[in-house]
Amino acid sequence: MSKQANITNRKDGQHFVQAAEDTILRAALRAGVGLSYECNSGGCGGCKFDLVAGEVDNLWPDAPCLSERDKRKGKHLACQCRARGEITINMASAEEYVPAIRPQRRPAQLIATRQITHDLREFRFRAEGPAEFLPGQYAMLELPGITGSRAYSLANIGNADGEWHFQIRRVAHGQGTHLLFDQLTVGDEIAIDGPYGLGYLRPESPRDIVCVAGGSGLAPMISIARGAAAAGLLADRQLYFFYGARTPRDVCGEDMLQALPGYGERIHFVPVVSLPDEGAGWQGATGYVHDQLAPGLPGKFGDYEFYFAGPPPMTQALQELLMIGHQVPFTQIHFDRFF
Repeated sequence: MSKQANITNRKDGQHFVQAAEDTILRAALRAGVGLSYECNSGGCGGCKFDLVAGEVDNLWPDAPCLSERDKRKGKHLACQCRARGEITINMASAEEYVPAIRPQRRPAQLIATRQITHDLREFRFRAEGPAEFLPGQYAMLELPGITGSRAYSLANIGNADGEWHFQIRRVAHGQGTHLLFDQLTVGDEIAIDGPYGLGYLRPESPRDIVCVAGGSGLAPMISIARGAAAAGLLADRQLYFFYGARTPRDVCGEDMLQALPGYGERIHFVPVVSLPDEGAGWQGATGYVHDQLAPGLPGKFGDYEFYFAGPPPMTQALQELLMIGHQVPFTQIHFDRFF
């Protein structure tokens, strides 16, 4: 394969160049071209395209979001394909996908870790130069000896110190989390590629903020809460933070919110446990986290700006609740799909 490839999107007529180590999607975003996407990992299907001319290498032929019908029709994923040379594609694009901060790849060293729960750990990395990303975005981690990159959301906010903080849940039999939890030590180096993602804080909105997190979806919601506080948004508005956990021992995040100004007055934490019997003495809300929004929010759903991150069933239930059940405008709903 040549060192770089020229790519043309017939849909909008835009041209960009793909470097050898990039996928079509990452090359486009680095060039400021807004190809449609969400997860950047082959799971959501948001970056499907038609190959009009030329050849590509498919990095993950069995990506779960490509159906047999898609394959018969010649569909590909921009996040899982590299151009072999000059190609022409036909792919959706829009202004909303143009990155506010163009993603870059940089080496980073692990500087610290912190255990949050029994299976959720914070990993702090430092890279040269400022860490530039929007609250709620994610980055791709390229781990030594692991094929492919892993998408993890950031928990901190952009900073001049070059620190990138991730809160990651251990996945049983997961190669990436096995390396992170059991092999990586302080001083070890990885590569961070980012930022990516569309579920970031919209500071221009005057509405009160609702964050809904499930599991390791804690990280981007904490980032948004921290970003809202740092931007002074909570001086005259409320932030409601709902966290869904399986058992009482999985509940987390309150200590991070308590460190922000206005906790208890303008920042409200609502933990929800789906399996309360697996922990003694749980006195809080139980059931599914999305079912607690109605009793937990004093106003009409249309009065809020919603952000959420978590397992696919949770995000799907929230989309249906907000858009179908309460007719919340899609422009007030922000999330990235991961599978």
